[in-house]
Amino acid sequence: QVQLVESGGGSVQAGGSLRLSCAASGLPSSVYTMGWFRQAPGKEREFVAAITWSASATKYADSVKGRFTISRDNAKNTALLQMNSLKPEDTAAYFCAASIKYLSAGYYDYDYWGQGTQVTVSS
Repeated sequence: QVQLVESGGGSVQAGGSLRLSCAASGLPSSVYTMGWFRQAPGKEREFVAAITWSASATKYADSVKGRFTISRDNAKNTALLQMNSLKPEDTAAYFCAASIKYLSAGYYDYDYWGQGTQVTVSS
């Protein structure tokens, strides 16, 4: 059974930092990419960042480049998202996902999803 469990969300003031974790289990060997997406109320789910399973390549949305860093801890089967210099517009539910596609930024390419963790940034 595939499980993706996010943790690390919370409330911070603008300029603060949070680190999200995604613990993965039961993923098939065909999974190639781990990604993070976010969705704010009334808005579509949007791509944040992705990393290949081997951690050899990453991709970021323009809105988070230079502020967020995605990484992998292969020993713990965990994907991490370090978020620095947070802005109120980063407020959203953040979802971890897994895909067999290479570094896709499209949510439709991801087959497995976590339940999400809320991030709230106040000004």
